Amino acid sequence: MATIQDIGVSAAINILSAVIFLLAFAFLRLQPINDRVYFPKWYLKGSRQSPSHGGAFVRKFVNLDMRSYLKFLSWMPAALQMPEDELISHAGLDSAVYLRIYLTGLKIFVPITILAFLVLVPVNWTNDTLEGLKVEHSDIDKLSISNIPFGSKRFIAHLTMAYVFTFWTCYVLLREYEIVATMRLRFLASEKRRPDQFTVLVRNIPPDPDESIGELAEHFFLVNHPDHYLTHQVVYNANKLAKLVKEKKKMQNWLDYYQLKYERNTSKRPTVKTGFLGCFGSKMDAVEHCASEIERIEKEGS
Repeated sequence: MATIQDIGVSAAINILSAVIFLLAFAFLRLQPINDRVYFPKWYLKGSRQSPSHGGAFVRKFVNLDMRSYLKFLSWMPAALQMPEDELISHAGLDSAVYLRIYLTGLKIFVPITILAFLVLVPVNWTNDTLEGLKVEHSDIDKLSISNIPFGSKRFIAHLTMAYVFTFWTCYVLLREYEIVATMRLRFLASEKRRPDQFTVLVRNIPPDPDESIGELAEHFFLVNHPDHYLTHQVVYNANKLAKLVKEKKKMQNWLDYYQLKYERNTSKRPTVKTGFLGCFGSKMDAVEHCASEIERIEKEGS
């Protein structure tokens, strides 16, 4: 059973959460350390410089201008009133589409809400099923479908409205999809041609014993897309290789150190323990150990 108090508490929690997130966004947006996160397009255009350059050390991370906190929401009316083409040029296509998502929600739910209050609320409210069942209920429950008796023809209203709501939602989404798709094509046409606009990323190519990855990719696209394929570039994840190179360089330094140490005193070969931090484990010849480790790393990286 839902009550006015339950709905009020739920609404208060959601409104309070929204206000907290809005204030957090506004506060973080004003901090110099986050400037590149919130204004990347301006940096790419070269029309904005990082406020963290120069000035006191604290000002590089924290905005100490109190006046900016008093008008932290001044950008919202300007963004809502800005023409769509100007908004795209100013903040990018993603920002314009993000605002359209809110407008799409209003286009969907405002007519549905009005229609539900005009049709479904009177249909549900004018029954006395819950009172006849003598069950505990509130006035809010009278607005729901549970107040309609089983087998009543009033269910036709709910069924009809379900179709109407579904059709309206699909229609609005389809229209918005067409608008956003047109916006994207127009945006790409107005931009300078970039390689990423004509590039396809292919990942997880299965290995072939007869062909290399590059030959396999070239053969596939020449066979399946001969009119559109131009060239390819094989890119490998070099994180593991970089780690091996760093490890080999470290072992090479130790090898040079132990060889130099041995050359200074040939009567005693340097030794090293292979366990944790060089304090535990079996004792081995340091030069041979480093040489074997380098050989192992080279085999692993090849």
